[in-house]
Amino acid sequence: MSKTKLVMLAGILLILNGCTGSNDEYQLLQTKKNTTDENTKVTAGSIEYLILPQDRLAVSLYKDPAESPEIATSGELGQSMNRNGILVNAAGVITMPLIGKIKVGGLTQSQAAEHITKKYKKYLNTPSVYVEVMNKRLIVVGEVKKPGVIPIPNEKMNLFEAIAAAGDLTDSAVRDSVTIISNNPVRGIQMRTVDLTNFDTMIYASLMLRPNDIVYVKPSSWKAFRVASADYTSPFVTLGEILRPFVQLNYLINNND
Repeated sequence: MSKTKLVMLAGILLILNGCTGSNDEYQLLQTKKNTTDENTKVTAGSIEYLILPQDRLAVSLYKDPAESPEIATSGELGQSMNRNGILVNAAGVITMPLIGKIKVGGLTQSQAAEHITKKYKKYLNTPSVYVEVMNKRLIVVGEVKKPGVIPIPNEKMNLFEAIAAAGDLTDSAVRDSVTIISNNPVRGIQMRTVDLTNFDTMIYASLMLRPNDIVYVKPSSWKAFRVASADYTSPFVTLGEILRPFVQLNYLINNND
């Protein structure tokens, strides 16, 4: 093949690749609406976690302080406590020794502890109950070095902490439009965007994350173009690998002649 034909073929491939390098086909969560919503910002009153089905709870029941300050053992309660936590079933119910089934779904940790304490007062003197959700976490995906599930050891985490836990942003990350997805109990799924490049427009409340939030860091347009180009040109690479032995054989035959 002549050099002119090779140049023409390369030009055609570049034009076709440019047509296929659309961000809409590569980026997630595409929407035509402005995702910034003042009502979706996390406030101090909305940050407290509500217990959900499939959560695992660490529930500790304490003895009467007049008898002993130690935590009640499994033998004293008549049932072994699961060291991995007590699973909240699909109806938001857990089963506890003595009191049986009790609904905790939709309650905060402190509300659940108070609710369980009232039930135990029928059987124990001055019971004290501690409840903590063991599996509070959020998800970070997209252009970070270590995407995945991030545990939340405390009640809340801010966006910078989540990004740091995910290994920081990659070089291809879009830093002026980080998307945060939250599941609002009243309004349902909502999205907001945070510009990490502009301090003047940054509001601390918008940086706060709830458990179960999803953080998505978009890729740059150049990375989307490169991925789309690779997808388009891969058949030509495969075809070239298939034809290579035949081209080499033809070359050897022609040289021998």
